[in-house]
Amino acid sequence: MKGSGSRQKLIGMVTSDKMDKTVIVSVDRLVKHPLYRKYIHRRKNFPAHDEQNQCTVGDVVEIVSTRPLSKTKRWAVTRILKQNPSPANP
Repeated sequence: MKGSGSRQKLIGMVTSDKMDKTVIVSVDRLVKHPLYRKYIHRRKNFPAHDEQNQCTVGDVVEIVSTRPLSKTKRWAVTRILKQNPSPANP
């Protein structure tokens, strides 16, 4: 779909903020098992670009697909939906 102008958006939780301008976002989803018809939790980690280093561990963020920014980084944080009230390192 070239030129459609729509980018893929995902919502997940920040699990690591140790890198400079990069966070790891864990995205959970439910998948129905083809044989047993039971819903299974699936989780995938996405390295995402965080320009201002404002995300902390435990924040719920929205990420959007972008052009390749590095070897593994193809996502960028667009906004923080819910901030973690307690700091990661006391």
